Amino acid sequence: MLMAIFLGGIILLMLMIIKFKVNPFLALLFTSLVIGVMAGLPVQKILSSISSGFGGTLGGIGIVIALGIILGELLYETGGTEEIASLALRKIGVKNSPLAMALTGVIVAIPVYFDAAFVILVNLANQLSEKTGIPLVRFVTALGVGLIIGHCVIIPTPGPMAVAGAVSAPIGSFVLYSVIAAVPAALVGGVLYSKLTAQRFFPEQCGKEGNFDVTVDDGRSGERCPGSLAVGLILFPITLILIGTLAGALLEKGSTLAAVCAFVGDKNVALFLGVVAALIALRKYFKAPAEEMITAAAAQAGMVLLITGAGGSFGAIINATGIGDYIVATMQNFNVPLIILGFILSQILRAAQGSATVALVTTAAILSPSIAAVGASPVLVGLAICFGGVGLSLPNDSGFWVVNRFSGFTFPQTMKAWTLGGFIAGLTGLAVLLILSMFQDVLPGLM
Repeated sequence: MLMAIFLGGIILLMLMIIKFKVNPFLALLFTSLVIGVMAGLPVQKILSSISSGFGGTLGGIGIVIALGIILGELLYETGGTEEIASLALRKIGVKNSPLAMALTGVIVAIPVYFDAAFVILVNLANQLSEKTGIPLVRFVTALGVGLIIGHCVIIPTPGPMAVAGAVSAPIGSFVLYSVIAAVPAALVGGVLYSKLTAQRFFPEQCGKEGNFDVTVDDGRSGERCPGSLAVGLILFPITLILIGTLAGALLEKGSTLAAVCAFVGDKNVALFLGVVAALIALRKYFKAPAEEMITAAAAQAGMVLLITGAGGSFGAIINATGIGDYIVATMQNFNVPLIILGFILSQILRAAQGSATVALVTTAAILSPSIAAVGASPVLVGLAICFGGVGLSLPNDSGFWVVNRFSGFTFPQTMKAWTLGGFIAGLTGLAVLLILSMFQDVLPGLM
């Protein structure tokens, strides 16, 4: 009966979001209420679970999400996004430009939303394809996969931030191992997959003579943020978080230096300092008052925070009914490790309702109580959930149509390039995590 209620709730959620176009925030809250009532929970328990799930989720990550979006808006408005791509092309070389696009996607998606970043950078992909003769599908797949990995896996984007908070994973360790797993995932799913399948799936784009004598013009003329500065501003708060984690492990407890490192390495403080640094360093490139850009970022952050909190409410109801425990116990009877279960459940929810953030937040809320009980690594389980949200982007996902429309691909071509590429990237990330799990007792920060 619990599984029937759970599946019925997922179907209801899908219908509301996909067919009836209900906002995910409202759909998640309504579905939470329905599941609670159908499972026979007392009214007070339903209300308290929704409230505590919402508040608990945002209490740990709300400030970080808001600050991360502000940082992304500042970089977007000052041209830092395009300049990161130009920098990567100059350093890696035009001959390896698909690789440069994939790595650019991973970096840019940390502060900038997928849709906006893809629309900006796909123009560069088109230009490079025309000039070099490299099939466009290689650039589109590399860019799209890199962006979705950055969006789903690397903090401080909302999804992974929510996952790390829900599973109580150390933020510094989560960042470190997310990068370790993200790079091979982007290379395999974004670069290697598109290279091996371009001739088979996109023969009309192949056969052109390669021309790699292409000069990458920075095009800034002093009006846009340099790519090196943009990368530095993205990495600055991440570095502070890593310093705080390393200091906690290496320095003497209670020392002044350890306390300072712990303070600046706190996720909220690190992101705040990152925004302050961006406001100072980017001021000369502002084309609008800083207050206007921050206000625009706040408008974006509002809906993200609502959806993230509602996902926490949905997960809290699932756990209050006992459905979460039942799912974990059932999978354990089939000897399915929690890492694989997190990946599968996140992938199912991603494919079912389209939103990667909703899939990540909901899965993390369902599985978080079981991680300590089975002795699993919260970092690896959390990252498996994140990689589950990378693949299987279907037509119920807005990102699918962004790739489709701005790349000029047909529906089947979008499925082959974007959906399958992301799926392979997610599986690659899972494979890396399973390898890491074999050494989790000796690797720092995993337990």
